[in-house]
Amino acid sequence: MAFGLITLVWHDYNDWDQLRHVLNATDGPVFVYAAAAAQIFGGAAIQFRRTAKTGAVVLGAVYLVFALLYVPRIVATPQIYDRWGNFFEPFSLVTGAAIVYARLSSAWAPETLHRIARILFGICVASFTLEQAFYLDNTASLVPKWLPPSETFWAVATTVAFALAAVALLTNRMALLATRLLTMMIVLFGLLVWVPLILSGPHSHTNWSEFAETFAIAGAAWILADLLGDYRLNDHRPR
Repeated sequence: MAFGLITLVWHDYNDWDQLRHVLNATDGPVFVYAAAAAQIFGGAAIQFRRTAKTGAVVLGAVYLVFALLYVPRIVATPQIYDRWGNFFEPFSLVTGAAIVYARLSSAWAPETLHRIARILFGICVASFTLEQAFYLDNTASLVPKWLPPSETFWAVATTVAFALAAVALLTNRMALLATRLLTMMIVLFGLLVWVPLILSGPHSHTNWSEFAETFAIAGAAWILADLLGDYRLNDHRPR
């Protein structure tokens, strides 16, 4: 819902990096307003059990389109990892929406849902790791200067934490603990990085959209943690 409201406030698709390269001045605003409406509707619908499946489908479709819009740029310049990173960020939200839909559907066996969700989100987390590693200086520049011991330390530490979470998810070793810690870390990113930037630059579309995306990804991680927690409670295999 925050994504949709932010879009309506700025009503400028040129600020959407993945859109301005593929949409023209005629269809760009139409697509953005339609996406904003879908995000607001989907975000509201997913809050209630009776409409959660519909909300999940709507949100999953929106973020899948956003992710796919980066594919042409990945194909054109695959050596630039920023393209890949910008694909996997919205795709992580697709994974969260898909988990909600699948959990409310009887068509998915718990073992299958557990494995697919864990692997898909694990791949996204691996991408977060690589993106921070390739652009470590940019990551360090976002760390609050008052936070000891240094910006570079926290950039490296969070990159390592992402890597460990990705390994845990992909190998199914301590995956639940890793996902819970990952959720907490991403929430702290939002609180320590983007909230101060919003306060210092409240008119920046980038600050608001990054704030919303950070908490949306944290929400997707939380959805996965909830799934893994329920699976462990209902399963007696080694933990």
